[in-house]
Order: sequence, then C-alpha cells, then structure tokens
Amino acid sequence: MDDKLGCAIWGAGWVADEHLNAYMAHPNCEVVAVGSRKEASARRAAEKCGAPNAAIYTNYDELLRDDRIQVLSICTPNELHVPEGVKACAAGKHIIMEKPMAIDLAGVKELRDAVRESGVKSLVSFVLHWCPSLINMRQLVQAGAIGDIFYVEGDYWHGVSDWYSGWEWCTKKSSGGSAFLFGGCHAVDAVRWITGLEVTSVCAFAGGWDKRYEYPATVVGAVTWSNGAVGKISTSVDCVMPYQFNVDIMGDKGSLRDNLVWSKTLLPAANAWTEVPAILPDSGDVAHHPFEGEIAELIDAVLTDRRPCPDVEDAVRTHEVCLAMDMSSENGGARVDLPLIRD
Repeated sequence: MDDKLGCAIWGAGWVADEHLNAYMAHPNCEVVAVGSRKEASARRAAEKCGAPNAAIYTNYDELLRDDRIQVLSICTPNELHVPEGVKACAAGKHIIMEKPMAIDLAGVKELRDAVRESGVKSLVSFVLHWCPSLINMRQLVQAGAIGDIFYVEGDYWHGVSDWYSGWEWCTKKSSGGSAFLFGGCHAVDAVRWITGLEVTSVCAFAGGWDKRYEYPATVVGAVTWSNGAVGKISTSVDCVMPYQFNVDIMGDKGSLRDNLVWSKTLLPAANAWTEVPAILPDSGDVAHHPFEGEIAELIDAVLTDRRPCPDVEDAVRTHEVCLAMDMSSENGGARVDLPLIRD
C-alpha cells in the first residue's frame, strides 16, 4: 500500500512492547526495525510482537540511516530522550517520544526547536488522551455541562519500587528527573487537556518516605489557571496503596469526579452523582493503556499532513509545569510563574 508507513522502535523495554503491538494492529503500519543497545532485547521484542523479520539494530545511528523507517518510537531512559530525539529529527523521522520528553528546561527547548526546524510530526506519549473516561470528561467540559470552571485538581499516585524494570535509572535525578517528570506529568497533561486551561503559577512542597529515590518521591503543588481558577496537582511514586489517578473539576453549573458527574444543566433532576460507565485510568500497567489510539493519532497526522496532539509543541507546557513544581519545592514553596519559555 502506498500509505503504509515503515515503523520502528528504539529501546526495547517494558513500554516498547505496547508501541510495537499498536503498530502491528494498525493497517497503515509495518514494523521494519527494532533497536536496542542489547541485541537479545531487540530480538525478543520483535518476535513477541509478531515481526520476526524486522531488522535488528544495536547502534542508533545505523537505525536512523535505514530509509525504510518513517515513524520512530523512542522508548529509552528519560535522560536519552533529547539527544535521541534531536538526531531523529535531523534524520527526518516522525517521532513518538515516551514521556517525559526532557528532564530539564534546556532539553525541552532543544527538542522543541529540533522539531520546529525539521518539520517532522511528533507525539509525546501522554497515552491517557485515549482513555475513555478522560475523553468523556473533556467532552462534558466542552459541552458546558459544568459551566465556568473555578477549581481543577489532578493526582498521579503510583507506588513504584524495585519490581519496575527501569528502577535503577528512574530513581536517579540525572536519569529519572523527578517525581513529576517520572510520573506526575500524566496528571498535568490530563487536566490541561480536559479543561483546555494552562497553569499560570505553582507553589509546591515535597515529601515522601522512600529514600532510595534521589529526589523527593511525593510532591504537591497549589496552582492557578489561565481563567482565574485555582487548584492542586500532586504526584507520589512512593505511596503504599494501589494505583490511583484522580481528576476533579468544579464549575458554576456542576462538577466532575473521574467518571462521576453532577450537572444542573445536563441532569437537573438528579439527586446524586451520576456514574458514566467507562474504562478508568486505574492501572499503572502499560498493557492497560490505550496505545493503539496514540499510534493511530500520529499515523493519521502523517498521512493527512495535520498537527497531532499532544505533540512536542503542546507538551512543552506540561513539562514547564513539572519543572516549575520542582523549582518551587526546592525553594520551600516559593511561587513560580509560567510559562517558563516565552519564545
């Protein structure tokens, strides 16, 4: 097929399997290459997804020289995302970048500029854009079901420990970044996307108990929003509890709490919360996440020459919030105003 795109991954860890499965399920994709620093890891991933004939690469530069590759998922540890992303842009590859796309402000700007200059399509892997309950929340907000928003809250609580295959790098500040960059960025992105609002300031405080992390594992920040609303965003990667992802939004005509809705305009006769049946973001297992929707978004954007969402340009704002949380918490809750990048 003329519209069949050659797809590849670089980095063959836990999440890469789901990228590969989603590529294999898409009618306009062909997995032509799998790359990893370890050949055995790349071969395992290729065989597991059903692409045993895919080319195997252990050298990233060699993979980028493969002209069959048009779309590339970068699934390596966090500190490698910027240099690998910049190289992929220079090679003309459309990229899906695992989150976070960078672990410092300079890296955020460098990758954004590389995407701008190259003209490639990009997507940052905030896969919850395709979670049914979050889609419902966004559509209810857009339909005016809760009116004008005055409070927004989002929480990412995921007790990560040495069961995680990336434990050695995720706990280090130089490679994991921070609790917000490692996991809490999902909460930031979700509430931005659902409401269409931007964070304008944060005042954050850090805590947590697990000293195996080189950074505070629990961080909470009070925030202000671009429409004047207030709220809170938190992350905890050392919580002792099942995975929990919370979104609460209050408006002058109703409120949303995950898959619960109270609306004077939509359901004026209701006398209790109304549950909207939908799959919730209630698992940290990547096999539970809707990667097929994410892959389909980028592939369609490439084939129709449109801007995908959330691309690197959009994800700049999410990463700014995460970095502002870290800046504030490191300075005793001092207020940090956003945006941090203004060009």
